Amino acid sequence: MKLQAFRWTAAAVITLAAALGGHSPAAAQAVNGAGASFPFPVYGQWAHKYNQLTGVQVNYQSIGSGGGIAQIKAKTVDFGASDDPLKTEELNQAGLLQFPMIMGGVVPIINVKGIKPGEMLLTNALVADIFLGKVSKWNDPAIAGLNPGLKLPEQKITVVRRADGSGTTSIFTNYLAKVSPEWKEKVGAGKTVEWPVGVGGKGNEGVSAYVRKVNGSIGYVEYAYALQNKLSHVKLRNRDGGEVEPTSATFQAAAANAEWKAEEGFGLFLTDQPGKESWPITGVSYILVYKQQDKADIAAATLKFFDWAYKHGKETAEKLHYVAMPENVIEMVQKTWAKEITAGGKPVWPANN
Repeated sequence: MKLQAFRWTAAAVITLAAALGGHSPAAAQAVNGAGASFPFPVYGQWAHKYNQLTGVQVNYQSIGSGGGIAQIKAKTVDFGASDDPLKTEELNQAGLLQFPMIMGGVVPIINVKGIKPGEMLLTNALVADIFLGKVSKWNDPAIAGLNPGLKLPEQKITVVRRADGSGTTSIFTNYLAKVSPEWKEKVGAGKTVEWPVGVGGKGNEGVSAYVRKVNGSIGYVEYAYALQNKLSHVKLRNRDGGEVEPTSATFQAAAANAEWKAEEGFGLFLTDQPGKESWPITGVSYILVYKQQDKADIAAATLKFFDWAYKHGKETAEKLHYVAMPENVIEMVQKTWAKEITAGGKPVWPANN
C-alpha cells in the first residue's frame, strides 16, 4: 500500500504498523498511545518506519486531546498526546511529565465554488468575525474588499468546528482570543468552548469531511489534513501585515523566537507571533507520560520511540509540513526524562539498548 493513499481515520484503535503493511515478531514490545488528531499523520508514518526497523509496534488512537488526557490519567495507555498543554498544577497533581514532540499549523479551510487554495485572503479579525457569526455571507463587503479579483457568491457561510475536546480547537481559539477582544470576552479559549455558530465534526478527520461535503463551508484543521483531503486553505494577513500561506517555512518563522526555557512544563502557544513571514495559527503537540512508571520495559520502549523520532523523523515531518523540534529543545527534554522518569526508583532514561 502506498503511504500517500492511506486515509487518516479516527476509527477505534489504529494499529499503525499493521495498517501500513508492517510486521513485528510475536515477542516484540507494543507501545500504546491516544490523543490529538493534529499529529496523527506524522505519528503514523513514524510508527510504520520504526516498526520496520525494530519490530516494535506503536498503536495510536486519534481521539482528540481531551480523550488522550483522559486515557493517560486513567492509565489505559502508555502515553497521551495533547495540543493543549497542561498547566504545571495539573501535571503535578496527576504525576505527569509533558514534553513537546512536533510543531505544525492550523489552517482555515473553505469550500467555496471556484476558489482555489491560497486565493482568498482573510485578516485575523475577519476570521474571528466569521466564527462569531458576525460575517455570515461569502460576498460580505469585508471579504469582498480584501479580494477584489474573486467572484464571491451571495451564499451563507456554514461554520464547521470541532464537536470533541480538541487541542486543535485550543490552538485555534487561543489565536482568536489574541486577535479579537470580542472573541476573548464572549467565547474564550480552550479544548472546548461554547461556539456562537456552526456545526460540529469529530476530529480533524470529521471537520475535513464536513467541509469537503458542504458547499459554502469554512472550518479549521491541521495542515496535513487540508493537503490529504485536497481542501482549499485561505491566505492570512498576520499581525505585522504579512500576507502568508501555510508552509513549513511560515510555521518555522512563527516558532523561531519561542522561549522554551521560560515555560515550566514546556507549555507554549505559538499563535499570533511577530514577523511578516509568521503563520499566525502555529501550534505545538505534546506527549504526556507518567513520572513514576509501573513497567520499566514499556517506559523505556516508549522513550526509545520518541528518541528515534526526534533524531530520525525530521525528513518525514517536513514532507507532511510539520516542523521538527530544535536540537536545543530535544536536549532539554531528554535531560528532563533522565531526571524525572523512574521505574522502581531507578531512572528509565537513558534506556539500555
